[in-house]
Amino acid sequence: MLSLSPPSNPRGASVRHTSRLHYRHLLLPKRPHYSVTATKHYQNNPYPHNDISNHRPWSLHRFSPSSRWRRLLLNSVSNQTFIAEKLSDDSILPVNPKPSKGFSSKLIDLLEALVVKFMHDTSLPLNYLSGNFAPLRDETPPVKDLPVHGFLPECLNGEFLRVGPNPKFDGDGMIHGVRIKDGKATYVSRYVKTSRLKQEEFFGAAKLMKIGDLKGIFGLLMANMQHLRTKLKVLDDSYGNGTANTALVYHHGQLLALQETDKPYVIKVLKDGDLQTLGMIDYNKKLTHSFTAHPKVDPVTGEMFTFGYSHMPPYLIYRVISKDGIMHDPVPITISEPIMMHDFAITENYSIFMDLPMHFRPKEMVKEKKMLYSFDPTKKARFGVLPRYAKDDLMIKWFELPNCFIFHNANAWEEDEEVVLITCRLENPNLDMVSGNDEEVLRSFSNELYEMRFNMKTGSASQKKLSASSVDFPRINESYTGEKQRYVYGIGTFLDGISKVTGIIKFDLHAEAETSKTMLQIGGNIKGIYKMGHGIYGSDPVYVPRETAEEDDGYLIFFVHDENTGKSCVNVIDAKTMSSEPVAVVELPHRVPYGFHALFVTEEQLQEQTLI
Repeated sequence: MLSLSPPSNPRGASVRHTSRLHYRHLLLPKRPHYSVTATKHYQNNPYPHNDISNHRPWSLHRFSPSSRWRRLLLNSVSNQTFIAEKLSDDSILPVNPKPSKGFSSKLIDLLEALVVKFMHDTSLPLNYLSGNFAPLRDETPPVKDLPVHGFLPECLNGEFLRVGPNPKFDGDGMIHGVRIKDGKATYVSRYVKTSRLKQEEFFGAAKLMKIGDLKGIFGLLMANMQHLRTKLKVLDDSYGNGTANTALVYHHGQLLALQETDKPYVIKVLKDGDLQTLGMIDYNKKLTHSFTAHPKVDPVTGEMFTFGYSHMPPYLIYRVISKDGIMHDPVPITISEPIMMHDFAITENYSIFMDLPMHFRPKEMVKEKKMLYSFDPTKKARFGVLPRYAKDDLMIKWFELPNCFIFHNANAWEEDEEVVLITCRLENPNLDMVSGNDEEVLRSFSNELYEMRFNMKTGSASQKKLSASSVDFPRINESYTGEKQRYVYGIGTFLDGISKVTGIIKFDLHAEAETSKTMLQIGGNIKGIYKMGHGIYGSDPVYVPRETAEEDDGYLIFFVHDENTGKSCVNVIDAKTMSSEPVAVVELPHRVPYGFHALFVTEEQLQEQTLI
C-alpha cells in the first residue's frame, strides 16, 4: 500500500516551509483602477467575407523563479558569455521545412482529387466553417487605443490571449491577443507559424490529412495520401505536422502554443503586443514525442508536468520539466492499448493519469465508418496515481470507476488518505460531436462536473455528481493548482451545442450540489451565472487575481461575440460577485471566431520573456 507521505522530490526546504497562501499573496499586484472611455472615432468593421476556396473536407505564471537569476546575471558584464549559454539552452528550433513541387506532387494531387470527387460526402454540413466559426481572411497587426467601456484594473496589465483553429488551409492555429497597459488596450491576431502552415503556404493549398477526414474508407485513403506525400518527399515531416491550435501555457520565460499531436511552438509577445513565432522547442533534443495541450505548472515550485500519448508503444510517456526549463528523463506509463488522453492533473505529491476507453481503432474506422478514435462503453474508466518524481511507473496505483470520458479537469489535491479530482465527466461520448456534422449529436453533449476520490490506503474509488449538464472548460484561480481550492468557473452550453458558450457558472465546492436539478440554475453549489444574452456567445474565461489573498477576489476575462450585430469584444467581470454588469468591455476591430483555450500573461511575465 502507498501512503500519502511525500515521496522524495527536489523541492527545496525553503519552498516546502513557505505556505502556498503566503506565496500567492507575494505574487498579487497592487490595484489602482483606471476609468477609460473611447478617445477617438472607432470604426467596427462588418463581417469579412468568408474565403474558404482552398477548403478540403475537414472537421475535425505566474512569476517564474528563474527570472531572478536572469536579472542578476544581466547586471553583470563579466557574465555575458554565461548568460548567452544559459538563455540559449532551451533549444528553440527554427522551423524551415523543405517541401517540393514536381511530378510526384501533381500526380498525388490528381489521385486525391479523384478520391474526393467520388468518395467525399458533400451533403455534410460545414458547421465549423460558417457563421462565427468561419476563419478570418487575414492576420491583424496591432490596433491600438481600442474603445474601453468601464475600467481595466491594474492587475490586468499584461496580455490576454486565446488560440483556436482559423483554417487558412486546415485548422491552422491563430492567436488573438489583447495587450492591456494602464487602462488602454491593443488587439492583434497572428497565425502560429507551424511547419504545416508554412508547407501549405508553399503549395497554396491544403496538403495534410485532417482529423475530420479520418472516417471510413475515405479516411484510410486520405491517410495514405499523406503517407505517400511524405515518403516521396513532397512533404517534409522533420518538424511534425501539428496546428498549434488548442491551448497556451507560460513556463520558464516562454509562451508556448500547443496541440497534443506535436511539440510546442514558442511565441514571443513584443512590446506593442504583437506576436512572433520563434520556432519549435525540443528541450535540447530530449523531447522526442508529442506534448499534451494541457501541461500543469506548479505555482510553488515553478516546475511543469506534461505527457504525450501515441498509437505506438509506449502509448503514454510522462515528463517533468524543471523551473529552469530542464526536461527530466521520460517515464513510460504502462497501459494496454493506445488511447486518447486530452488532460491530466497534479497534486502536491502526485500526478493523475486517465486511462479512459477512447481507443485508437483504425480497423473500426474503416469497417464501421467511425472516427479514428472510438469509445468502448463496455470498459471501466481507470485512473492512475503516480508519485510526481517517480523514475518509472512501478509505484503507480490504479483505480476503477464507471465508464466515462473526460476532456478537461479543473484541479486535484490531497486530503487525508485520499487524492481528490474535480473534473468534467462525459458519458457515452461520440467524436462526431466535434466534427460539426450532426446538429442533434451536438445538442446531446452532456458534460457534468464531478468530484472523484481515490483512497491511497484502501485502494477504493468513489465519485459524486456536482452539476447538471452541460459544463466544460473548468477554470480555477491557478495559484491553487495542485492544492485544495473552493471555487470552479465553468462554461455552460445549455441548449446551444458543444461550442457555443451561453454562460459562465461559478461553483462553490464547499456547498452541497442540488443534483435533482436538470438545468444549471443558481442554488446549492452554483453561486452565480453570468449569462451572455440572446444570440451572444462567450469563450474560455481566465481568472486573474486582485491583490488580496482571497481565492475568488479577482476577475474573469473572455472573448464575446454578438451574432446579432457581427461584432466581438472582450468582457471583464467580477469573479466574486458574478454581477451581470461587466467591469469592462473592450470593443474589437472585427469579429473574433470561436476558439479553444485562453491564457493571461502578466506584465511581469512579459518583461521576463523579453530576456530570452
